[in-house]
Amino acid sequence: MRAVIQRVTHAQVDVEGTTVGSIEKGYLILLGVGQQDGEAQADKLWNKILKLRIFEDADGKTNLSLADVDGEVLVVSQFTLYAQCKKGNRPSFTEAGSPDEANRLYEYFCSLVRRDRGLVACGRFGADMQVSLQNDGPFTICLDTDTL
Repeated sequence: MRAVIQRVTHAQVDVEGTTVGSIEKGYLILLGVGQQDGEAQADKLWNKILKLRIFEDADGKTNLSLADVDGEVLVVSQFTLYAQCKKGNRPSFTEAGSPDEANRLYEYFCSLVRRDRGLVACGRFGADMQVSLQNDGPFTICLDTDTL
């Protein structure tokens, strides 16, 4: 499972001109599910993200977690995180999880966020989404459960 975590002051996702998810200070998480992923990878990834200390304290040091700043979370599915570009110029997505299993694990991941943070904003799996954000810092972290 792969994630791109962006510390944001605002983020939202729109589908067909309608906002389906929006947050203020917190994390925009772009989430990709691979063929070999399961609930164990989702648990591992969320536990790491939840404990990340990438918000600044009073001294300007990144010592605060999402919970410490009462941050919000927007999760957007993004199978393109599994793009392979070794051959040619057209990416291959054969390493991405099957749509049904990827959707199930995306929903499971969102349930983990909801369990620990209360409200979670989500995109719409498989939809053509427009994501907008104000990256804070900018601060962006890429995580892969294969290397955690």
